[in-house]
Amino acid sequence: MTIWPPKPQDLRRPAYKSLADVLVRAVDAGELRSGDRLPTHRTLAYDLGLSVQTVSRAYDELIRRGFIAGEVGRGTFVRAGRSDTKPPFVPDSHNGEFIDFSILMPVFEPLHLDEMQRALTRLGTDLPTSAVSAFRPSTALRKYNAAAGKWLTLCGVNPSSQGLLITNGNTSAMTIALMTVASSGDLVVTEELGHHTLKALSRYLGLRIQGLEIDREGVVPGAFAAACEKSQVKAIYLLPTGLNPQAATMSLERRRELVEIARRYDVLIIENDAWGPLQPDRPDPIAAIAPERTFYFTSLTKCIMPGLRFGFLTMPEAFESAAANRHLVTNWMATPLMAEIGSRWIDDGTAERLLQWQMKALGKRNQLAAEVLADIPFNASANGMHVWLPTPGSWTEDGFVAHARLNGVAVAPGSAFAMSETVARRGIRICLGAETDQTLERGLTVISRLARSNPEPALLTL
Repeated sequence: MTIWPPKPQDLRRPAYKSLADVLVRAVDAGELRSGDRLPTHRTLAYDLGLSVQTVSRAYDELIRRGFIAGEVGRGTFVRAGRSDTKPPFVPDSHNGEFIDFSILMPVFEPLHLDEMQRALTRLGTDLPTSAVSAFRPSTALRKYNAAAGKWLTLCGVNPSSQGLLITNGNTSAMTIALMTVASSGDLVVTEELGHHTLKALSRYLGLRIQGLEIDREGVVPGAFAAACEKSQVKAIYLLPTGLNPQAATMSLERRRELVEIARRYDVLIIENDAWGPLQPDRPDPIAAIAPERTFYFTSLTKCIMPGLRFGFLTMPEAFESAAANRHLVTNWMATPLMAEIGSRWIDDGTAERLLQWQMKALGKRNQLAAEVLADIPFNASANGMHVWLPTPGSWTEDGFVAHARLNGVAVAPGSAFAMSETVARRGIRICLGAETDQTLERGLTVISRLARSNPEPALLTL
């Protein structure tokens, strides 16, 4: 039985939403593929016995969800489906062929492996039974709340003023936050260049996502206010402290401006602070300014060790039960063994010692990037894990990425972070954490040479 086109009797009320949902299911089932041309509004309306206005409304809904796109003079076409979402990083299948600047991760050296081996050895002699036997989330994880509170305090968040969930890292926290603040059809706004999984995740959850104009600090307050005036905005998702693709850090004044707008229009805030206390002298988290409406998350994964999936989500107390329920049905609970290791490291000072080591290592790498890319405009943040290179000279974004790969260097295109196809700002994200000091300098030298040269399209055919 085929899904597309639907039979008129299979459509439910409201017909426009039912028609849109059928097309989504057809994309997921592979019956409709990227590039397939759809019937005109009038033709589909006639075939299904609907009004042209109903079909137009269904197509508008699908455009908002990112499933179809209209091209003037050509028609309406299916865009990449859910399974076609591509990450900005190079998959593992490259087998070390490239110097990898495409994936965002902290510096990892043998000392990190040594610390984990010591932790596992100690667990072998005094592993608490609850870490491997407890099946009720409250029983298994309540004991780790104190350590979580210590780390959140180091991040500038007062855990006593909000509800707390322990999660398996930032992605889990992000998903729970979105599921808690918004329902299918609700509008969430964010930076026009933002988190690379947010667009796809919002689509999976049936949320509408809209990118807002950004400047050197992040979201422009006027753009946020205008969006709230035009539509009912349920939440704003922000990466205010260096983590965003452009490596921008939002000033305290800007944070307060956005909070004031959120309060005026009763908009909830999701603050992604995955790096936590990695950057010195950073402004107060938005969660410290507006705890009554902010969902804040961070973890030890980005700032300590990639494999330490131990994270924290705080939320206004009024939402604590709702967030816990959504965490229960999607994750059940965070992994107690990871929580045990992470909590011990927080309590005995290992986590903060590794944090300080990471800050120094990334500080040196940012200094190296500044030296190699001297006189080439780029954005960076203190101890950040990446730099942002606006597309240089006459290069196109795609052309620069392709030429870098031809020269053995993988970088992330800015388009991977765009919330829409019309984002004018283009550039390259260059991650600093994955490689050794030696390969980092070699790869940055390749980037510097390309940025100072003119593109050679003929190379793309080699």
